[in-house]
Amino acid sequence: MTGKNQHVVKRDGGWAVRGEKNAKDTSHHRTQQDAFEAARTIAKNQKSEVFIHGEDGKIRERNTYGNDPFPPKG
Repeated sequence: MTGKNQHVVKRDGGWAVRGEKNAKDTSHHRTQQDAFEAARTIAKNQKSEVFIHGEDGKIRERNTYGNDPFPPKG
C-alpha cells in the first residue's frame, strides 16, 4: 500500500506541504524549492507522489517516488 500524495501549495508569505485530503498543512517553508524538498522526503518514505502547484493553484509538475504505473503493462 502506498502513502498519501503530497502537495506543494502557495501560502501567504511562502509555501506549504499538505498531505492529500489533510485538513492542515504538514509544514511551511519560505521557498517553493524548500517545500518541494520536504514533500519529496515524505513521498519517498511513503512511496507516493508529489504534486507541485504554481502560484495560480494549478498543478504544474508531478513526481512519483514509488511504484509508478507507467509504462502501463501490455
